Amino acid sequence: MAFFKFNNIRVAGVACAVPKNEVKTETYKSLFGDEEVEKFMEMTGVRASHRTLEHQTCSDLGFRAAQELLAHKGVKPEEIGAVIFSSHSPDYRRPATAFVLQYRLGIPKEAVCYDISLGCSSLVVGMQTVASIMNTGDIQKALLFVGDTAGKSVYPDDRSSAMLFGEAGAVMLLEKTDDPKDEIDALVRSDGSGYRYMIVPGGGYRNLHASEEVVMCEDGNPRTLMNSFIQGTSVFTFTIFDVPRLIKDFFAQTETTPDQYDCFAFHQANLYILKQIAKKTKIDFERMPITLDRYGNTSGASAIVSLCDKYGNSNENKTIKVMACGFGIGISLGATSFEINTADILPIFEDDAIFEDGLITDPNQLYEKK
Repeated sequence: MAFFKFNNIRVAGVACAVPKNEVKTETYKSLFGDEEVEKFMEMTGVRASHRTLEHQTCSDLGFRAAQELLAHKGVKPEEIGAVIFSSHSPDYRRPATAFVLQYRLGIPKEAVCYDISLGCSSLVVGMQTVASIMNTGDIQKALLFVGDTAGKSVYPDDRSSAMLFGEAGAVMLLEKTDDPKDEIDALVRSDGSGYRYMIVPGGGYRNLHASEEVVMCEDGNPRTLMNSFIQGTSVFTFTIFDVPRLIKDFFAQTETTPDQYDCFAFHQANLYILKQIAKKTKIDFERMPITLDRYGNTSGASAIVSLCDKYGNSNENKTIKVMACGFGIGISLGATSFEINTADILPIFEDDAIFEDGLITDPNQLYEKK
């Protein structure tokens, strides 16, 4: 069992940002029809989402969130010893986006930087990775970036996905402490047999120059090989059976019960799935913040978006016990628990800024000017 327990490491703060561009789900009625859109909103709970500009990335959003969080905590960039970017939406095929964020934030060259290619489970696996680094090394503070711009890979006329995804970038600050009561637990699982369930089959090095011919798929939606495919039935079965089993195993491994947690910050897959998970695990649904209605499915950023939405504008100053759970593309799933002071949960920021120096439209831009 891939269960991890880390002492003397705490979550010191979280922040997130979304694009300013809000898209109301009802605006799709002209494309998909009233009945189809109403049915979609009822099942998924998605009534609006935020979408990035053409050249805006989730690292742009994460950068804004990190600036706000570091300023709030009074932490200087030179104090950061690790930058991990966990996402399926990198700025480039190469290099890793973590290096771009290190440069933009002014984090020292001594820091370790790399990407983790994950989607919906990126927060849980990212926390486990960062905590492992800190547990065995001398790094005192680290930044974990998560988020996706999944809407960019959806074919516009794909009614199964076009209305579902929201876009966001989030950051978590982790730090070492002298208090053994500061603890992070994590349980992670993977099932590679489901790699086809959620996939963009073209554009990677298996099929680099995939055809962009539009094909009418068996589910009645048009797509190209460069677009996201979601096998709805397989994904639904996985979330309804495997995710509750993981959560129950996590409770058993940590010797905790649902009533010991103040907040369940879960991946915002869709409303029906979240209700089924809560029912099967005896989790109080009232303690599970829902952000689908206003921000859509924000992939790996979901949990932090939910925390920032619920506590970010509160004047409370109290410590809460959080259970976060991510599940999806991979297939990958995981659960983690940690404590955080609500004063260190920032509100959701809206931002349309773009890293202009990172937008390369001509290879000659890459040559240094003397």
